[in-house]
Amino acid sequence: MTQKLIVDCTAGTEEYVDLTAEEEADMEARAAAGIVRRDEEMAAVEAAAAAKASGEAKLADLGLSADEIAALVG
Repeated sequence: MTQKLIVDCTAGTEEYVDLTAEEEADMEARAAAGIVRRDEEMAAVEAAAAAKASGEAKLADLGLSADEIAALVG
């Protein structure tokens, strides 16, 4: 079973206690949501990189040099 640390700064004590079933389910749900969010963010980054590469290729097809493309897109 997963445990959590409870710290009482006033008394200067630390105690590990088992998570309740509800706390454990909440922790697992938050972890799963974090994985979904990370995957969505990675997909957005990859899509932006692909769009940039596609745009640069189209500029090159128009006859712009690599230096000109770099000046335009940074």
